[in-house]
Amino acid sequence: MCRFWKIILISLFSILLIGTGAFLFWAYHPSNPMPEAVAVIKSSTTDSQKHSWLTFVPAQKEKTTGIIFYPGGHVDYRAYAPITVALAKKGYFSTIIPMPLNLAVFGSKKATEVINAYPKIKKWVIAGHSFGGVFAAQFAKANPEKIQGMILMASYPADDLSKLKLPVLSLSASNDGLCTPKKIKQTRQLLPQKTSFFVIQGGNHAQFGSYGLQPGDGNASISRTAQQKEILKQILAFLEDNFKR
Repeated sequence: MCRFWKIILISLFSILLIGTGAFLFWAYHPSNPMPEAVAVIKSSTTDSQKHSWLTFVPAQKEKTTGIIFYPGGHVDYRAYAPITVALAKKGYFSTIIPMPLNLAVFGSKKATEVINAYPKIKKWVIAGHSFGGVFAAQFAKANPEKIQGMILMASYPADDLSKLKLPVLSLSASNDGLCTPKKIKQTRQLLPQKTSFFVIQGGNHAQFGSYGLQPGDGNASISRTAQQKEILKQILAFLEDNFKR
């Protein structure tokens, strides 16, 4: 009987070990940024401080509003550089936070590190795509004194944020096969009263970033360039309406 249980325990341990190894292999091999995203980073003004996050500094005079971006799950954080660089060029201090194991669930509190590192930024807007948006929303709920605005891209909160008194922009896409229009509609009541909703017609889930195709996503009927141009337009309008730079 003892030998039987020994075999069972060894088998269970082996299964656990294999499962852990498979997860780590998957986690450390995220969707890679497209070449144009990498090129944008190389040609942009970044912060010289030695931090793990990627920060883009406005070329103009010092601004007081900053954007903290949480990347989507299993996506290389650099894939969101085109949008954050564009925001910096418009005068907004912008940061993308790489997440442990490329999943925001393991780094949901990392926005605090950025906020503490840049005390001259007076107003912070937290943003996130997909899975990253879920934990950006979680951070905003847990830290209402630190966050003055939120941008969700193809995402929605897991908790009720309806009592928060901050402006929110919810961007979604009509052809999104993952964060579908139906899911956005079903979770509207979880967001604050001061939430603006905008649907990008013809867009899909993956084109919120620059990392190629994504399994389970819908087919976009507009280009990535066109979708990201609309994303930038809507974010800038939201920021201009709610924050002084």
